[in-house]
Amino acid sequence: MRNWQEDLLHIAHHNTMDKHDVFKRIKIAATALQFDYVAYGFESPYPFSRPKITLLNNYPRSWQENYKKEGYIRIDPTVTHGRRSRNPIIWSDQLFINAQNFWENARDHGLNVSWAQSILDNFGGKSMITLSRSYKSLTTKELEGNELKMRWLAQVAHFALSKFFQIDLITKETPLSRREVEVLKWSADGKSAQDIADILNLSKNTVDFHIKNSLAKLQAPNKTAAVIRAALTGLLN
Repeated sequence: MRNWQEDLLHIAHHNTMDKHDVFKRIKIAATALQFDYVAYGFESPYPFSRPKITLLNNYPRSWQENYKKEGYIRIDPTVTHGRRSRNPIIWSDQLFINAQNFWENARDHGLNVSWAQSILDNFGGKSMITLSRSYKSLTTKELEGNELKMRWLAQVAHFALSKFFQIDLITKETPLSRREVEVLKWSADGKSAQDIADILNLSKNTVDFHIKNSLAKLQAPNKTAAVIRAALTGLLN
């Protein structure tokens, strides 16, 4: 029988499971590490103004509803930390000094002890895994024995789950042609349509045609937005 680490490696490369099946295995891993609850969040890199955030967790239903109702994600200091740093963080009174109501509410729902770490992928997507329980503080001894496993779980969770949300970004687009990719790459380097025409020995009208097609395929309002979206979704790689 595989242990939970081997099981997670297996599901990370398993293409027939859906995100809920994968998350069930991650919950098993969290339990093996002596945590009652696990939460996974993924923040899309696009659009910049309002990135889409997807959450999966087994928190008490009342806490899930309250978190959404109160809009806690906007003030959650764990999320703020995760956007700036890849270093793990442990929930504490000091961490929540400017979010006392959030902290008290979380503890009322049994979320007294939590450890979290964020991961950033090559496409600009961010994820965070949070391991929580209602008892037994995290000791130095426990962290020395388990934190490498907890970090490893965060990495595997991101690899196994983020692909479900990255698919929404990538597969909705009609694949760009080789020439469209080429034109967008030169645009990303700051070249004008006429510059690109000169470089590629094309007419400016032809370059404009490729840019127009790219905008339509990427559902972008202008060339700058098209370049950013293509780069973030890996289409220029």
